[in-house]
Amino acid sequence: MRPAGTRILMIEDDAVIFEATTIGLERLGYHVLGAEDGLEGLELFRRLQQDDPVDVVLLDVMLPTMNGTQICRELRSFSKVPVIMLSARGEGLDMVTGLDAGADDYLAKPFDLQVLDARLRAVLRRTEIPTAATAVPAGPAPISQRLKIDPYKLVVLLDGQGVHLTPTEMKILLMLNETPGAVVSRSDILAEVWGYTWEADHRVIDVHVQRIRRKIGAGRIETVRGFGYRLQDELW
Repeated sequence: MRPAGTRILMIEDDAVIFEATTIGLERLGYHVLGAEDGLEGLELFRRLQQDDPVDVVLLDVMLPTMNGTQICRELRSFSKVPVIMLSARGEGLDMVTGLDAGADDYLAKPFDLQVLDARLRAVLRRTEIPTAATAVPAGPAPISQRLKIDPYKLVVLLDGQGVHLTPTEMKILLMLNETPGAVVSRSDILAEVWGYTWEADHRVIDVHVQRIRRKIGAGRIETVRGFGYRLQDELW
C-alpha cells in the first residue's frame, strides 16, 4: 500500500523526464518536489529537512554542478533518507557506483511508471522505522558476544563501539542472523528485504553486503558463490 502524502524530491535536469514522471506520480497520490541542478537539489533537501522533510529522493546520476554519486555520498553523511538512483546509460558501473555511494536502489531510464511505483513502495517499506508499538524491547539484542544490534535505533555495537547501518543494511544483517551459519539465497534476500517478486539484478544485494562488511568486518559474512551469503557464526 502506498503511504498517503508521500513526499518525493526528484533531482533531474531533463525537463521532459521530470515533467512526465511528476505528472504520473502525482496521479498515483505522491507529492513531487524538484530540482534540476545537483547543488540546488542538495540545498533544497537540507531546507526541507528542517521543516517538512521528504520521504524519498529520486536522484539522476548525470547532473550539472554536482553529480548524483557525489550528492548521494553527501546525503549519507547526515541522512538515512531512501535514495533511488536514475541513469539513462544503464551501465553496470553506474549502478555499482551509485549503490556503493549509499543508494538504496537503482533504476535505468527509460523506466515504466508502474515499475517506479513498485520500487518506491518497496524502498519505503524496507526503510520504515519501527514505531513504539512495533519496536522490539529497548536495548541492543546480542547477535554474539562481540556484536549487538538495536533494530529500533538502527545501531550496531561491535566490541562496544557504535556501527551505524542504513535500514536496508540492518534488515540484511537481521535476516542473515535468523539462521547463523546457514546459507541465505540472493533471491530470498531480494524478496524479504527489497520486497521484489520479480527478477532483479543481484548486484544490488552484493553492493549492500560489501558496505556491511566494511562496517562490521570483511570476514564475518561469507559469499557462497552462485547462491548467496551466510553469517559466519563460528567467528564470533
